Amino acid sequence: MKLNERSVAHYATCDSPADHAGFLRKRVERYHHHAHHHHSTSYQRRWFVLKGNLLFYFEERESREPMGLVVLEGCTVELCEAAEEFAFAIRFDDAGARAYVLVADGQAAMEAWVKALSRASFDYMRLVVRELEKQLEEACKSLAACRKSPRRSSSSGRKRHLSNPALLPLQEKPAVLENGYSTWGSGGGIPGGAACPDHDGGHPKPPPLPPRRRSAAGSATGSPAPSLSPAMPESPVSPETACFSKLHSWYGQEIAALRREWQERQKGGHP
Repeated sequence: MKLNERSVAHYATCDSPADHAGFLRKRVERYHHHAHHHHSTSYQRRWFVLKGNLLFYFEERESREPMGLVVLEGCTVELCEAAEEFAFAIRFDDAGARAYVLVADGQAAMEAWVKALSRASFDYMRLVVRELEKQLEEACKSLAACRKSPRRSSSSGRKRHLSNPALLPLQEKPAVLENGYSTWGSGGGIPGGAACPDHDGGHPKPPPLPPRRRSAAGSATGSPAPSLSPAMPESPVSPETACFSKLHSWYGQEIAALRREWQERQKGGHP
């Protein structure tokens, strides 16, 4: 593979974001021609920058030109046994190809580098794209099946809900009091959350209104007082009273008796 050195150097130092960067120690093997010592191994600290499937390494972090480049294609990244701790290697599939042994500063840094380098190759990206295409195809099939299947109308459930009086919402408006009783509001619900046991055509029947007290004008003209309906519910205060007027008369008996006693005492004291 031939690369344009100037273009590669510009890409290495341009403002494009890096996929991973950090210091690593790179193993360097020097071969000697002495009979008793074949080669020696040393590690050099370099600044590594990963962009796409290209791994650049610089002499220093502020260097403007890379010292070398590793093309991450046809290779595997794996942990290796070395004298140095936190070491991993980049090994190529070609026989006789050079292996790059790198050493991180710690466990977390080593795992991050191995993960980033393993995902940098074009082969890995191709597998990811194929998997995404497969998931997209399955999602499209599932969506097409959902569109073909008949959907239940939500209006039927709403009709069933409205036809059941027990599911009707209660009136949220405050109850209107008349003669001490809650009256039937305009919202169609029962004030105070009380339910009426009578039903008419499947809908709750409003409770009867209590009769008003007879006015003075009505008594003067001789208009008959409204009769009490035997179907009215009893008073919650006294179980034998049905409305406010009867309740008033019931409590007024004691007051009338006390008033007659007072009048008799007044008559007896002043003949």
